Amino acid sequence: MMSPGTTDVAQPARGAPTTRTTDPALANRTIHFLGIGGCGLSGLARMLAEQGATCTGSDGVPTDLTAALQAEGISISVEQSAESLPANCDLVIASAAISPDHPQRLAAHQRNIPVLSYAEALGKVQALRTGVSIAGTHGKSTTAAMLCHVLVQCGLDPSFIVGADCPQIGGGSRTGAATIPGDGPYSGGPGILVAEACEFDRSFHHHRPVIALINNVEEDHLDIYHNLEAIVQAFAEFARLLPAATQGGRLLIAHDGAHRDAIADNLRCAVETFGYSPDADYHLKFEPAESRVALRAAGDAVVCRWSNRAMPGAHNALNSAAAAVLAHYFGAQWNDIAAALSSFQGVNRRMQRLGTRRIAHGGQVIVYDDYGHHPTEIEATLLALRETERPARLICVFQPHQHSRTRFLLEDFARSFSSADVVIVPHIYFVRDSEVEKHKVRAADLVDRLRTRGVTAMHLYPFDAIVEHLDVMCRDGDLVVIMGAGPVWQVARDFLNNV
Repeated sequence: MMSPGTTDVAQPARGAPTTRTTDPALANRTIHFLGIGGCGLSGLARMLAEQGATCTGSDGVPTDLTAALQAEGISISVEQSAESLPANCDLVIASAAISPDHPQRLAAHQRNIPVLSYAEALGKVQALRTGVSIAGTHGKSTTAAMLCHVLVQCGLDPSFIVGADCPQIGGGSRTGAATIPGDGPYSGGPGILVAEACEFDRSFHHHRPVIALINNVEEDHLDIYHNLEAIVQAFAEFARLLPAATQGGRLLIAHDGAHRDAIADNLRCAVETFGYSPDADYHLKFEPAESRVALRAAGDAVVCRWSNRAMPGAHNALNSAAAAVLAHYFGAQWNDIAAALSSFQGVNRRMQRLGTRRIAHGGQVIVYDDYGHHPTEIEATLLALRETERPARLICVFQPHQHSRTRFLLEDFARSFSSADVVIVPHIYFVRDSEVEKHKVRAADLVDRLRTRGVTAMHLYPFDAIVEHLDVMCRDGDLVVIMGAGPVWQVARDFLNNV
């Protein structure tokens, strides 16, 4: 591993700085986005619209995000029929959630209109920027948002597409400077573009980063990969996309929990590690009682300290440390990085403290909302909430996301709720899986596993019934956290407002 601050990592060899920031194949086109309501696709649509493309979109469910896009001049329809594909469309970009037999996708093929996946289109945009890809099984949105906040606060003016809304940085997307300001090692090169690199269906192999983070690597998306070995191999292929160190290529990878020996072996780029191990190139220490993080570089004295109060927990300390190191790569000063991280206010649906709710029989309850839908995320979040808030009881409403994920990781899910006193499980959110898969596992299966481990658990549906049950069961001093990647967030809002 290269030591921090090494000088043989050069600015990317891309010729003279350019103001062209979008692939000509995407600029000045009439582009229709399938699934435009997602954070990634909506951010890309905004970015391409600012670069001169005429953008339209469709999504089955209108949201605040689609309303915001319409207010910005992007025409959006909930109509999904083949006939509703705009007549003047000459390119379609589709979300990963869009099935091959989607009517508008089929219509595009019939009309010989090219169809790109979101990841393919993002790679084309990234190739003309100084791309930063944030990869890992967990923490991508949080780490990307933290990094973007630091870069903005340090005057590095990044573009970004983050998979969650972060009001502090203006939402989930932004178009920044065409060239990198300042006097850091990459200054004067094409502007920074930060984006999450999702491993689902190997979509991150379409990225074209100069710098990448691999935060952690665990079993997930087993409907695609079948085993952990295949997942590790996919991350190794992703790492090999980085350019040589002499062209500015850098990989920051977790010292533990990311299979770094298999992934980072014989790469052309510079490689550094971070983590709690003293052997890591960047070694951090976390004080949970104070939510304080201290970072050392190559065993030297502490170079940076910050508060992590808005995003507590050991896992978020790691996320923030990764953001700190990546920002430093671009020339941000440690003192400025520390100040920016200490001022970070969090990301929507990532350990988001919504507020407190008065209950009818006296007292109040704290309400959190969280996107966690993998066992490791659940365990880390519940532990952090118990350590930070110290509630009388921790009540978790968890909606499993995907039947295949629930089935493959059922025992891991059952183990992940050890910090909860009560777990309420609605129906599994059905997405991407086949009808056959849908019948292989039920929410009641998870409830049964939890009960055998001594956790009070129940299956309740619909969401209104969960809100009613929370009204009855909650006592003064309880903490209620709503978790899941599906529409379960509605329970948090309804419970909080049902006074």
